[in-house]
Amino acid sequence: MIRHTFFRRTLLLCSALALLAAPASRAAAPAAMQANIDVNGYVNANRLTNKFLIPTDLKIEAPKGWRVGPVIYPRAVVRRLSFSKEPVQLYEGRAIMRFTATVPANFQKGDTQLRARVHYQSCNNEVCFPPTTREVTLSINVVGANETVKRINGEYFGGRRK
Repeated sequence: MIRHTFFRRTLLLCSALALLAAPASRAAAPAAMQANIDVNGYVNANRLTNKFLIPTDLKIEAPKGWRVGPVIYPRAVVRRLSFSKEPVQLYEGRAIMRFTATVPANFQKGDTQLRARVHYQSCNNEVCFPPTTREVTLSINVVGANETVKRINGEYFGGRRK
């Protein structure tokens, strides 16, 4: 977990989530980064209409041979804030950014890591703080193509499958 603190107040707490152990079979494994945003603030959304604000952007770094799918950002909340004449698109509370990671068939079994870098600008109703980038590590257990995988964190990925 990473805490981003301004003026002794935690504004963003990040954690990485994986749905299941990734099979070395060229199958895409769902993964996500969760941002818990302080109740006294928000972060700008990925898609913004105000060109002066900094969007939230998640980049995933994977081991050689892996493929990472595009990041799917949550739907933004639109608010009117005191510093802007136009409505602002933002994330507040909890924002889950989802993506898939495809493991090459010849990848060695065992634990490996993906690195997620989230670039964001946090704000409150009166001011936006300087943008920053934080890194989160996502541990994934790679199993053989014919091994059974254990699904975890189903509540973040649309429920449990049987």
